[in-house]
Amino acid sequence: MAYDGLMDDVRTVAALGVPSRVPVLALSEEFDVRWYGRGTYEEIVLDADKLAACTVAAIREFGYDWAWLQVDDCIEFEPLGVGTAGSGNILRATRDYLPATRETLDGLTMPDPHSAGRMPILLDAIRQVRAELDDTVCVTGRTAGPFSSTALLYGLEETMMLIYTDPELLRATNDFFIELQTAWGLAQLEAGAHALWVGDCNAMSNLLSLEHYSEFAFEPCRRMLAAYREAGLLSLFHGSEEKLPYIEKQCELGADVLSVGPGVDIAAAKAATAGKCALMGNLDPIAVLELASPDEVAAEAERIVTIGKEGGGYLFDTGEMVPRDAPEANVRAMVAAAREHGGYPS
Repeated sequence: MAYDGLMDDVRTVAALGVPSRVPVLALSEEFDVRWYGRGTYEEIVLDADKLAACTVAAIREFGYDWAWLQVDDCIEFEPLGVGTAGSGNILRATRDYLPATRETLDGLTMPDPHSAGRMPILLDAIRQVRAELDDTVCVTGRTAGPFSSTALLYGLEETMMLIYTDPELLRATNDFFIELQTAWGLAQLEAGAHALWVGDCNAMSNLLSLEHYSEFAFEPCRRMLAAYREAGLLSLFHGSEEKLPYIEKQCELGADVLSVGPGVDIAAAKAATAGKCALMGNLDPIAVLELASPDEVAAEAERIVTIGKEGGGYLFDTGEMVPRDAPEANVRAMVAAAREHGGYPS
C-alpha cells in the first residue's frame, strides 16, 4: 500500500542500494479498469477525472506502490497524423502509418503536450493523482524509445527496411523523436510524474540483431534517458527483453531501473545486471497471474522477490501487462506475497 518513504525507497533502488522494503508494482491498468467497473477502457482513459479516480481507487484496493498511467502507445503519435484503431475495451494501436520519406520527416511539426490530441488528458490525470497521493506512490507516466517511436510513425516493416535502404533517414527520424519524447517526458514531470515508463519493445531481440540494436536503437535512447536524468526524472526502461546479451547492453543505457520480460529467469537477469543497473520484474502475467491458482501465484511471487531483492537494487513487478480478465484473487495473492517476502532485516 502507499506509504511515506516510498520515493526514498525507489531512489535507493535506482542507486543500487537496499530499500526499507521492495516496492511492489504491477502493469495493471487494463485490469484496474475492468475491476473499477465504471466504464469501458476507452471511456476511462479519455477522461482525466475518471482515469485519475480509477488509478487512485485501484491503488487503495490492491496496494500497488505506484500509479502507472500508461493508457496506450498512441498518444504522442496521433498529433503527427498516424492513424489509430481501438474502441470499448480494446486498447488503441497505431495503423495508417506515414510514408517513410524525407518529405514526411521534414513536414512533421512538434506537438505541444499541453494542447495536442490526448496528451493533455494524461497530463491532467498525472496532476490529479500526484495531488491525491503525493510521494506515497511513484507516479509514473510514459514515453517511447526513439527507435520504437520511429516504428510507430512509419510502421515496423518500413522502419526495419530503412536499416538497409536509408539508414540516414532512420537516424534523422530517431533524432526527431529524441526531441519529441524528451519534451513529452518533461511535460509529465512538470505535471507531477516522478518517473517515466519508457517502452522500447520494437527494439528487442525478436526484431533486431544485437549489432543493429547497438547501431540504430541504443544511442538515441541513451541520449533521451540522459535528458530525463538531467531533469531529475526517473526512467524505468522496458523493452520486454529476455536475452541476456541484450539485457547486458541495456544496462549501459543509463536508465534508473531496467525492466525485463517474463521469459527470462529472474536469477539469470539479476546476475547479468548485478552492480550495473537496478532491475525490475518479472512475474508472468498470463501463465501465472491469469491462469494459475492463488497459491501458485503467491509461490511464484515469493520466489521472484526473494531472488530479486538480494543485495538491493530491485523493484518487484509483472513482466508485462496484467490481462484484463486476471482473477482478482490472483492479483491480491501476488501483491500480498511480494509484500510479505520483500522485506529486509532491520
